[in-house]
This record gives sequence, structure tokens and C-alpha cells, in this order.
Amino acid sequence: MSAEADGFRQPLRSNPFGTKTTKEQNTNSIHPNVMNTRRDFLKTSVLSGAALAIGIKSYAEATSPKDVTLEAFNAASGNAFEITPFIVIDKSGTVTLYNPRPDMGQGTWQSMPALLAEELEISLDAVKIEPTNGLKKYGSQLSGGSGSVRGSWIPYRTAGAAVRTMLIAAAAQTWSGSGLNVSEADCYAENGKVVHKPSGKRLAYGELIEKAATMPIPKEPKLKDPKDFKILGKPMPRPDIPMKVDGSAQFGIDIKVPGMLYASIERSPAIHGKVTSFDAASAKKIKGVKHVMKSERKLFQMNLEGVAVLADTYWGALQGRKALNIKWDDSAAKDISTNALFKQMRELATTDGAVDDKLNRGNVAQALAGAAKRLDAIYETPFLAHAAMEPLNVIAHIRGDKAEIWVPAQGPDGVIRSVAQYLKIPAENVTVHITFLGGAFGRKAVMDFVLEAVHLSKSVNAPVKLVWTREDDMTQGPFRPGMLSAMKGALDAQGNVVAFEHKIVGASIQHQAFAPLPAGKVDDWMTEGVTAEDSPYGFPNFHFRYVMAETQIPVVWWRSVYGSTNMFGHESFIDELAHAAGKDPLTFRLALLANAPAEHAATARRFEAVLKMLAEKSGWNEKLPVGKGRGIAITRSFATICAHAVTVSRGADGKVKIEKVVGVIDCGMTVNPATVKAQTEGNIVMGLTAALRDGITFKNGRAEQANFDAYRVLRIHEIPAMEIHIMQNGEAPGGVGEPGLPPVAPALTNAVFAATGKRIRTLPFNIDEV
Repeated sequence: MSAEADGFRQPLRSNPFGTKTTKEQNTNSIHPNVMNTRRDFLKTSVLSGAALAIGIKSYAEATSPKDVTLEAFNAASGNAFEITPFIVIDKSGTVTLYNPRPDMGQGTWQSMPALLAEELEISLDAVKIEPTNGLKKYGSQLSGGSGSVRGSWIPYRTAGAAVRTMLIAAAAQTWSGSGLNVSEADCYAENGKVVHKPSGKRLAYGELIEKAATMPIPKEPKLKDPKDFKILGKPMPRPDIPMKVDGSAQFGIDIKVPGMLYASIERSPAIHGKVTSFDAASAKKIKGVKHVMKSERKLFQMNLEGVAVLADTYWGALQGRKALNIKWDDSAAKDISTNALFKQMRELATTDGAVDDKLNRGNVAQALAGAAKRLDAIYETPFLAHAAMEPLNVIAHIRGDKAEIWVPAQGPDGVIRSVAQYLKIPAENVTVHITFLGGAFGRKAVMDFVLEAVHLSKSVNAPVKLVWTREDDMTQGPFRPGMLSAMKGALDAQGNVVAFEHKIVGASIQHQAFAPLPAGKVDDWMTEGVTAEDSPYGFPNFHFRYVMAETQIPVVWWRSVYGSTNMFGHESFIDELAHAAGKDPLTFRLALLANAPAEHAATARRFEAVLKMLAEKSGWNEKLPVGKGRGIAITRSFATICAHAVTVSRGADGKVKIEKVVGVIDCGMTVNPATVKAQTEGNIVMGLTAALRDGITFKNGRAEQANFDAYRVLRIHEIPAMEIHIMQNGEAPGGVGEPGLPPVAPALTNAVFAATGKRIRTLPFNIDEV
């Protein structure tokens, strides 16, 4: 929470994460006497230098002293010392570790501090964990792209190791000053203390922190050997779970501030509809309604309209919304239809599309023409909603040129940037408080809902809490784009693949959301999963093509971005080629990997290891009875390889049932293997739901699914048995939150083919009707 130095007082609140804070910290401006003594100046210089030395790039790039010195001043004045932006230790020995990646269920509340604690030699049970607040010194604070651990593995451990090294140096100096001849080599850190091995003397971190803050900064502190890890790689309880169970953890939906109004916005049932009239008088007759006004929603390049009702209770806002009787002009949306779009995409699949020559090798057309056998197939995947359990919500309070935001968003730095740009105010005038997120899947990295609340708060000069309904979330987007994969392949007389082409047709997120894609250019996000790096099969002739299908339906990343769409076609078609060659699908893949491009041979060997473990753990080589089938798929996304084997069978009632999913994941070294398993299981459930339940469809510009009655999810009794295995190979960490999803659908449909002989090429499908 901001202090009075911000120019206005803030209502006090409890910490949303259930942890205690010793003092409120000013995060946006410098106290006027921040450097009132030479001692403060020297201490600040030392602390700034620490971050420069330990390689926290964004900290080193701070353009103004206020970006790095304020918390150091606040900490120093309270007998606490910040040696890096992520670690604060006070004289009582209390250690506070800062988590820069918002936790939306993926476990960053534990994993990020664990990287620091491992090298700092302190138990996570003995520390306080706090969220960061978007300041530059913390670097990127986005939870997305499965990048939290893989992008922080070395930098955060280095930060912890640097502080440990400085504390050991401080202890050696302290003991040497008392008459002992102590070298740093005679000391080690353990459980928040530095120990002198010969004498057994111990000094707690709190006793050393002031001296440690004056120690030379190690440029390359020695990191622990993984064999000595006490935290990383060990299954352990997550510290956020008890808070979430007993209700002390606060999500955005829980937050209240004094004097706030609740807002609910009626939006056009048809995408891009314009308000022509509304009945404000009737809405204001509802008890508690204070304001009725047009709202604005800036979503990427789109400006979408609505009518907001603000009341002193959420119920009042909802009831007022129902009384608005809005007339809409939805003429611009009448032709928006997913049926028409997919028809257009099938037509576009016959065109050449854009080519990136760096991705291609050989001559596919020539190989196709001379092949013994040729296959062509089209695979389709639908639009999908994110449907996180916690609906979109935010509190905004705009006072003059200052903004304060409470929000469950995927990145506080993104909130600051978006709000500052929208209001045309300096970034340092925006204060943000990030709470736990009740799911996100990419949706809460888009700040349109935040800016809606900012607009309303500025208009009424009061704090405003905006809550989207489930219907708002389901019908208004942005959505995972519906996509099409047009595949071509060819075999020689011996059943070897001689040509493989993957043409992707669909909307470009980059083009719609950020900047127009130049004609003839491949959207580089679109290649996810299908390049030789991500799919190192040894095709002698390989082409990737992309054809853009523009749409007015808003689209954005969804869990695994394009991986879940691309790999359905890619791995399903590999299976088709294997069966056309009369070969076992797993052996077929291993043969292709054996001939991987030389520059990707190491990745191919990891693929082979994953497939071999999958064969062993799933019982791949056992003979199955008639009516039972097993399918596999393997993909690489976010630097992690994951493969699934799905077993299905036809029951006495004639219906196909999923019996079991066995997954093998190679994500390199891990923080908490229990979290890896949980995330992979969650990906399996989400992947099966996307394959078997409902897509989002549009007719006359309107989404036809508005809640979970029509956009169904798998129920707990429908979840098959799951078994997850983690490869242990000491490789650098990859992502975990998303890579388990892309192989789910192709493994399932490949299993259905193995059991029934029916090939599924369009998702979703009704497994009861196969």
C-alpha cells in the first residue's frame, strides 16, 4: 500500500496473501530526506551495486535512483536491509522473499521464493513471502508462457547465493574482529545462520545483515551443486494451500476498499454492437444505484461499447443493469459466423500461404509427385473461452494524476504500463496490488477489464469495483482462435516418410492484437510445436506454410497458445502416416527421430528417452483385446517435452470410454515435482475437456455459449485415471504450466482410431457417438 508521500492517504487493508507485513512501503516516490546522511548515501550505493553485480538485468537498467533506493531507505530506517530486490532481512532475522510472478494456481508463490531460499540456505517455513508491485527493479513480473521458473532458475539462485556469500564474509569479519582468525572458507550457511566449522560458533543472519550490506558484491557467487539441494527438486507442501483452504488468502474478488462502488456493464450480445439508447431512469430506480453511463472497453485495436451501472452493492448494480433496456445497433456484426469462417478457412487451405524459408528443407512438391503413397488431411480446432473460475474483477481508484489498482492480473508491470498509457500519466503514478488469481489461462494478461474500471472511476471520482459475470466472460472474449491444419505427407515403397507439409490457416494473434502482419510474412508464434526444434523428426522434405484468416472475433493466447491447435493436426497426421506405412506408431516416431536434423540431435535424443519411458510405463507393447486401443502423441513447447499415452475401450453399452492417461514429461530440473504432476494432470483434464465438450460458436455475431450449461467441462466422475512420470536428466528447467496440454487431443483421437478404426479430425467430438 502506498504511504502519504504519494500525495494522498490510502485506506488500510490486510495483506491479500494472508502474510503479515511489518510496515507499509512507499513504492512510487522518494521521501524527501532519503539521503539525509553520508551513511544513508553509502548504504544506498552499496545496495544498488549489489543488484548490478548479481546480474538482475532490469535492476541494473533502472534509469533513476528512485527506481532502486526507496525500499532500501525504508528498510534501513526500520532496521532491515535490502541486498537484492527480492530479499529483505531485518535485524530480528526475519527474511522476506518477494515473488515477482503472480500465482494463478501454478505454484509460483512457492517456486520463485524457493529458488532464492535454496541458495540462501533458509527454510521456506522460516520466511515471509510477499508479491512484487510492478516496479522496474523486479524485472518482468508476467506469469505467462510457462516462463517463471525456466527464466529465473539462474538469476534468482544467483541472487540468493550472492546474499549467502556476503553473509558468510560478514560473519568471518565479525569473528576475526573478536580475536579469532577466521577465513570465509571455514564458514558455511545453514538454516538462517552462518556456522564456523572449527569452533561451532554461530551467528544469525539478522546479526550479520548490517555488516553484510557493506561487503563487496560477488560477481559470480558459487551456486550449489544440484546434488546438495535441500528444497529444489523435492516434493513439498505448498505454503499457499493452507491459506486457500482456511480462507485467509484473498483473491481479487475478496478485496474491498472504503467508499467503493460496484459496477456491472451490459455489453452488446453481438460482438462490436453499438449503443443507440438506454433507459437510465429505470435503472436509477433500483435501490443503491448511483450512476448510469456509457462505458468504453479498449481491447487491442478495438473500441467496444457498453452501459455501466454503478451502485453501492453488487446486487444493486446487477439489478440496475437488467433495467437498462438497451437498444443496440449490431448491423456490423450480423455476418460474423464461425460456420462461415471455417468454410472460408477450408477455401484458404487450397492457397499457397506464407513461407519462412528458414523453417523448410528439401522439395516437398517433388517428393509428393514421386512418392509411392500420398496422404492429405485437414484437422480443425474450435474457438475456446478461458472460463477461469474466478471471473474478471478489478478495483480502480483514480485521483487526479494518480491511480491505484487492486487486481488479480498476470503481471503488475503490465497493469502499470497499460493504466499509465491510458491515462497519459507517468508510470510511477500508478500503484498496483496483485492478489492471488483464481485461474487465468492467459486471459488475465489482457488489461481491457482494468481499463474499463479506470474509465469508470475517473468518471465518478470514486473507487470502483468492476466484476464481469460469467456470461460476460464467456461471450465477449477474447478467445482461443479457431484453427485449421492442412496436412500433406508421402511415403516411399518401404513406408519411410519422404515428404511432410503442415499448412496452418487461422487468425494471427499478433496481427489482431498488436501490429498488422506484413503480407507474405509468417506469424512466428504460429510455428509453435511444428519447427524442427520443437518436432525434430527427420523428414527429408519438410514445408511449413501459414495462411491468415482474418476475423472480427477477438482472439488471444489460451493455455499453450498455438500448441493445442497446431499439435492436434501434427501428431494426428504422424499417426496416420504410421498406419499407412503399416508400422507401429511409437516405433515409427523413433525411426523419424533417429534421422533428426544434426542441429537438433540432442533434442531428438530427449524425445526418444521420453517415448521409451512412455512405452514402458503405459504398457505400450502389450497386446490389447478387440475393442481396446492405445494412442500416443509427443510434443515440445516452452522448452519442455511431454508425451501422453491414452487407453480407450468400447464398453458393453457400445460407448467408448477413456480408461487411463499415462504422461511422461521432460521439463529438466524441477522446483517441486508434486507441482509438476499437478500441473500436468490439470493440463490433461483441460485438454480432454477441449477435445470432448464444447467450442465457442458464433451466429449473427453472437456467441452461442454463455455459461457452463452450454460450455461444459468434464465432471470429476468423468476424469480417467492419470499417471504422471517426470524424467530425471539434470537438464535446464523448461516450462510446466502448459506443455502437458498439446499432446492430449492427438493421443486421445489416435487411441480412438486404434480401438475403432475411426479417424477424428475435427474437435470437439462426441465420444459417445464414435
